[in-house]
Amino acid sequence: MRSAVIVDAVRSPIGRRNGILKGWHPVDLSGHVIRALLDRVGVEGGQVDDVIWGCVSQTGEQTGNIGRFAGLAAGLPDEIPGVAIDRQCGSSQQAVHFAAQAIMAGAQDIVVAGGVESMSRIPMGITYSQGPGQAFGPMVMDRYDGRLVPQGISAEMMAEKWGVSRTRLDEISTDSHARAARAIDEGRFATQIVPVEVKDEETGETVTADTDQGVRRGTTVETLAGLKPAFKEDGLITAGNSSQISDGAAALLVVGEDVAEKMGWTPMARVTHFSVVGSDPVLMLDAPIPATFKVLERAGLGIDDMGVIELNEAFSSVVAAWLIETGADWEKVNPNGGAIALGHPLGASGAILMTRLVHEMARVGARYGLQSMCEGGGTANGTILELV
Repeated sequence: MRSAVIVDAVRSPIGRRNGILKGWHPVDLSGHVIRALLDRVGVEGGQVDDVIWGCVSQTGEQTGNIGRFAGLAAGLPDEIPGVAIDRQCGSSQQAVHFAAQAIMAGAQDIVVAGGVESMSRIPMGITYSQGPGQAFGPMVMDRYDGRLVPQGISAEMMAEKWGVSRTRLDEISTDSHARAARAIDEGRFATQIVPVEVKDEETGETVTADTDQGVRRGTTVETLAGLKPAFKEDGLITAGNSSQISDGAAALLVVGEDVAEKMGWTPMARVTHFSVVGSDPVLMLDAPIPATFKVLERAGLGIDDMGVIELNEAFSSVVAAWLIETGADWEKVNPNGGAIALGHPLGASGAILMTRLVHEMARVGARYGLQSMCEGGGTANGTILELV
């Protein structure tokens, strides 16, 4: 079968809600990272077969097939199509899957896959409140006896089911911030971040932003212990052990390995195996566990074969439960921090994680890398990359 490879992967810095990226229209931010990606590799716009773009809150500035207009904003010719994908938080991971699958099938040769989310400009959950009507529908609500709950409550259920303490949850969060700070200080993100021009709020001058904004240096278990529960009066989940509301975009160039060789492009990694699974939509956040086991089984590999792992830190209870079930080495998981420290711009997060994954694999020489993330509604994707 034809192989699909990632030639390069880039992302914007991740901005806090109402932070450095609040002035960027999500279409323009998408176009900015796509243009940077193509320029870095030396791809002419007319060579691209498709733009597959993840985005969760597809309304307002993010509506009308943002994938199509992301390509146009990047300067691609009118003839190059684009499509928007919504698999909730895994939208842009799914975009990479669709791109790789199209290439492996021989249907396409060169695809830009990625995603965007501007949570400053398009608030999370707005599509549920806009109406008309109610999401999910009466048949689904009847099937689950009206028990479908917000993710914060599901995160509490995860902690309870796996017997995870508040201290353990906050330890995971503390590690996320410490690792992210170290990565920034050591310049580990320099090869992947595309700088953006933003307006300085104090001076009004245009400045260049090239650093993720969410990291809280000096975070400790003790400081996090002082935060109140966010979703349940006697709960364990707080703002400190949950992912941050953020803005960001990322793009990956996925091509046939034969095309890369013909064009003289040096691939970073091969996309070898995929999985996507569903789980109980009430508990919702445990699906990365079966997604991981499924993709490892398909690859004929074990968790210890993975040199680098990116697991989305939607909530630290998701990470804790996954670690318990998989037995993975915590030192290999999110070595440069995760969404708790760096942020979680929903539709962009899958591509951001994969960008971090492929660059870290190259940095440390890891043969295999794994990515998984929980998704609204109780689904999850799993991806295995092999360093080329």
